[in-house]
Amino acid sequence: MTHATHSDGSGIDPVTTEIIRCALLQAAEDMNTTLIRSSYTPTIYEAKDCAVALMDRDHNVLGQSSGLPIFLGNLEECTRATERMYGPGVWQPGDVWVLNDSYIGGTHLNDVTVYAPIHVEGELVGFAASRAHWIDMGSKDPGGSMDSTTIYQEGLRMGPLKIYEAGEPCTLTHDLIARQVRFPQPTLGDMRAQVACARTGARRLAEIVRRWGMDTLLAARDAIFEQTERLERAQIAAIPDGVYEATGHLDNDGIDLGTPLHVTVKVTIDGDRMTMDVTDCAEQATGPVNCGAAQTVAACRVGYKLLVSGEVPLNGGSFKPLDVLTRPGTMLAAVEPAACQYYYSHLGLLIDLVVKALAPAVPDRAAAASYGDSMIVQFTGLDPRTGKLFVSQEATVGGWGAWESGDGESCLINNVNGSLRDMPVEVLETLFPVRVEEYAVRSGSGGQGRTRGGDGVVRQYRFTADQDLSLWWERSVTPAWGLFGGEEGAPPRVTLNPGRDDERSLLKANALPVREGDVLRCESGGGGGFGPVGHDTP
Repeated sequence: MTHATHSDGSGIDPVTTEIIRCALLQAAEDMNTTLIRSSYTPTIYEAKDCAVALMDRDHNVLGQSSGLPIFLGNLEECTRATERMYGPGVWQPGDVWVLNDSYIGGTHLNDVTVYAPIHVEGELVGFAASRAHWIDMGSKDPGGSMDSTTIYQEGLRMGPLKIYEAGEPCTLTHDLIARQVRFPQPTLGDMRAQVACARTGARRLAEIVRRWGMDTLLAARDAIFEQTERLERAQIAAIPDGVYEATGHLDNDGIDLGTPLHVTVKVTIDGDRMTMDVTDCAEQATGPVNCGAAQTVAACRVGYKLLVSGEVPLNGGSFKPLDVLTRPGTMLAAVEPAACQYYYSHLGLLIDLVVKALAPAVPDRAAAASYGDSMIVQFTGLDPRTGKLFVSQEATVGGWGAWESGDGESCLINNVNGSLRDMPVEVLETLFPVRVEEYAVRSGSGGQGRTRGGDGVVRQYRFTADQDLSLWWERSVTPAWGLFGGEEGAPPRVTLNPGRDDERSLLKANALPVREGDVLRCESGGGGGFGPVGHDTP
């Protein structure tokens, strides 16, 4: 079935436009469901460390599912980079590609993007892409290193590479990947789950094209993009013109533990346009807190979405009024051979800083800072129950900042990770040699204010076998600040063997040996408060 429409894309009725909009969004959700249900590792099927996007043939997002916000408008950079390298003729039916280069996609090597062109009757109509965390990329330590100093220590790095050609697997590429990682079977299983995700997207988009026709789809796309851009420009125009600025600091780079690293964002509002300038930040760090510029752009987009048209689904019309300025050679626009394993620590800080900078201009939309970081806990070793190597890596939830109309949320994943879930205790204890002795709200950790910040959590583990412990906990130098007189939240705290003679306090560690019976107590930070206590207005 087709609908008549003008060749210039005008004249499409709003009902058809809305039906197609919903169909595209549902196609992305179907892709996400396929990936999660087909994956082999709990990082994806339990924690949901993934995101998907459906794009048109010009690499604009048609639909993106719930997932990690840090990938907002970022997956298309992989297809764009491939086309820049090999030309538009590179896209052939049945091909599937893979890419994880930190300087192209912007993330660490564990975040692998799998993408495929979509053809209908021989014509390229779009792309389907997903990004998911693979549990090991062959880095110098299983799962990933907290003390890497170059990209070459972080594992297999792939530029655009075919893994399927004309619908058939590229067995040599599959073998190459399998030989570089410590868990070949589940890694290739997750890769094939991403391939299934891409094929689901291809089927769904082809169904839409065949039902409505390509002209109608393009007309609906243009209308959707125009609506989104118009809404965003109107919201920016309502913000007073001016230059707004905020600065914060990472604790350190994991190598030089005594040197905080600054991040400054300068936001300029000029009519219906917004510019975020992050050129004033620390130089490229020795430790793994760097990222490619593409991820910095994505983080700025998250901060933007928190304040501008957050209720509008992401599409190719999003971010048209936004410019992001980076400077090559900084930790927000790293170049080879910078280490990038913990690329998201400064991005979570950056997102909060965007909101802090604009808070004086939009106090009704701004929230105080959240606990901020993923707060990674990683266990690796040989499981005595199976004799096999294991890697358990999980993010820890914490408190979010308060805002004008309510308290901050408690025990919620940080704003970098969005739909990511913390690992269920039952799954953790079943799959790995650890026992969770306590999982509770860290009462009182949220900052006080007219509305108070959300609380963090306490998560205490007992090791049931000898293994190695790695930690990446952040935001003690710049804890979750309050706004308009609200107090800051409590900083994070991690203690190994609390109350024993060998008690240690630590926030970062790499492959630290722990023994059976040792205890790890993790306390995540709270969010900042909003407004002074006892006052009705900020």
